[in-house]
Amino acid sequence: MTDQNQNPETAHDVPEQGVETNGTHEDTTIAGEHEVEDTSPEARIAALEAEVAELKDRWVRSEAEAQNIRNRAKRDVDDARQYAIQKFAKDVVEAADNIQRGIASLPAKAEGEDSLVAKLREGFESTERSFLGILERNGITREDPTGKPFDANLHQAMAEQPSDEHEPGHVMQAWTPAWLLKGRLLKAAMVIVAKGTPNAEKATTGLDTSA
Repeated sequence: MTDQNQNPETAHDVPEQGVETNGTHEDTTIAGEHEVEDTSPEARIAALEAEVAELKDRWVRSEAEAQNIRNRAKRDVDDARQYAIQKFAKDVVEAADNIQRGIASLPAKAEGEDSLVAKLREGFESTERSFLGILERNGITREDPTGKPFDANLHQAMAEQPSDEHEPGHVMQAWTPAWLLKGRLLKAAMVIVAKGTPNAEKATTGLDTSA
């Protein structure tokens, strides 16, 4: 009897089971909509394209650096192969210079000279030609700088003298030649360089400076 006479208004105050009354379901739906927008296909494609572009750029830079390393390694190997004999070659060209000094120490060739001197000179010259041929086959060459402009990269100036026969700054005499190993300086030439003279200056300017 008591349950049947219960106030109907009181019964309506009890919330129904499973019904949300604080708006939580609505908020979840809105958050879900935002999440769907952030992971849309267009956004994902743009992100993947940016990632691919970055990876491609890194790969290109890495490949370029690797190629530079390979080029440097190859150049170092080539240099080591070509110039490995540089120290030995310096000693060899010193022997060639000594042969030339021996030839220069002989008396000048003259008619009716002693046969012994002639044979000695011929032997020295034959030995020098053979020796130079061997050096050239191995990339070692000799350069006579006489009459050429002075080049600090190839020549070592031992003295400077006035000369009317040579232009100033030119090599008027070479004590030793320049030696090169496959284009690289092996031993600098020791030279005497011409400098201007009063006669040369007058010939150049056309003025008499003696007055």
